[in-house]
Amino acid sequence: MTTPALKLTGRDAPPRAGGAATATVVAMPSPKRKPAADRILPVLSSIAANVLPPLIVLTVLVGLWQILCSSPTSPLPSPTAILDSSWELIVDPFYDRGGLDKGLFWHILASVQRVAVGYSLAVVVGVALGTLIGQSTWAMRGLDPLFQVLRTVPPLAWLPLSLAAFRDGQPAAIFVIFITAIWPIIINTAVGIRNIPQDYRNVAAVLRLNPIEFFVKIMVPAAAPYIFTGLRIGIGLSWLAIIAAEMLIGGVGIGFFIWDAWNSSLIGDIIVALIYVGIVGFVLDRIIAGLGAIVTRGTAAA
Repeated sequence: MTTPALKLTGRDAPPRAGGAATATVVAMPSPKRKPAADRILPVLSSIAANVLPPLIVLTVLVGLWQILCSSPTSPLPSPTAILDSSWELIVDPFYDRGGLDKGLFWHILASVQRVAVGYSLAVVVGVALGTLIGQSTWAMRGLDPLFQVLRTVPPLAWLPLSLAAFRDGQPAAIFVIFITAIWPIIINTAVGIRNIPQDYRNVAAVLRLNPIEFFVKIMVPAAAPYIFTGLRIGIGLSWLAIIAAEMLIGGVGIGFFIWDAWNSSLIGDIIVALIYVGIVGFVLDRIIAGLGAIVTRGTAAA
């Protein structure tokens, strides 16, 4: 009777000379990558979900606008009429023929520069005053009623006073921006400082932080969401105020451009300028919101 032969694997085979055992290497199957379509489709779906709804609404509104304003007796021009009358203004915003005859880019740039200066001053002064009011009960009792009265004054009501004080339109417009933007910054900063948890203050006392360290390490991180809420409100009000102020002070600026177009009966140019104003205002708000998201690590509302 013969014994059947056994096939030995590397684990069962007797060791070779020298005592080393052989081992069988088993190749593991490599993980399969998802097809490109499976990776791209979710991204495209997300983009479509965010882009298509406003695009559809915009198309419907423009279509209604075209239908309602296509009549020759319509007081407002239709989109096609605006494209025909203001085509140069749309396709070439960078032209500069000297004086006030400039493209929309230069008018918007002048307005943004005024807003940047006035708004920056408002940020520095507003955060400082808001911190003072939030920290000191006496300061809050003394300054808060005054601020509550002054913040109700319309921005343009300050323009004659600023023109009388500075005797020049440029600093007068910057002052209007400053006085418009500062109130929401002060109020929101003060609220944020007052809402700092007591535990944070106790930790600062235990660590014996000096006032500067307490401001940098405790106050600013804890109150940042409130501060950036005030900053976003302030930048929106600043952009609104500069348009109105420039209509009165004249010179290069998008506000003056709109007023000059009205005096020249160029309604199409006004509508084009308003579209630019809306886009720039949206971009400014997104910039402040983005900075707030970075500083507060996403805790500020975007």
